[in-house]
Amino acid sequence: MNKPTESELEILSLLWELKEASVRQIHERLSQTKDTGYTTTLKTMQIMYTKGMVTRDEENRSHIYRPATNQQETQKSLLKNLMSTAFGGSSKKLVMQALGQDNPSKDEINEIRAFLDQLENN
Repeated sequence: MNKPTESELEILSLLWELKEASVRQIHERLSQTKDTGYTTTLKTMQIMYTKGMVTRDEENRSHIYRPATNQQETQKSLLKNLMSTAFGGSSKKLVMQALGQDNPSKDEINEIRAFLDQLENN
């Protein structure tokens, strides 16, 4: 899959949440948080279809779009690319930077610790 732009990733996130949606439904959700035109949303989703990021059911007047890949696969691909280009392939540098940007809650720290323990035991 092609690397999604920020706008495409925003639309993919909505499609992962909704499972499927029309351009109108996506546009209504996007317009709650940003000023964007319907035709911009339509064009972006058409480009995403051409790139193979989404599938489209054309049976009805309103086309229904679905994500062509799942969220985990996309996140894994984006993270691998980010780690390679921005952190020289170092997962340690990536994690240290990520944890240094925000103050994780006690629950998040416990989850991270449990995950690290699981990695260590495998």
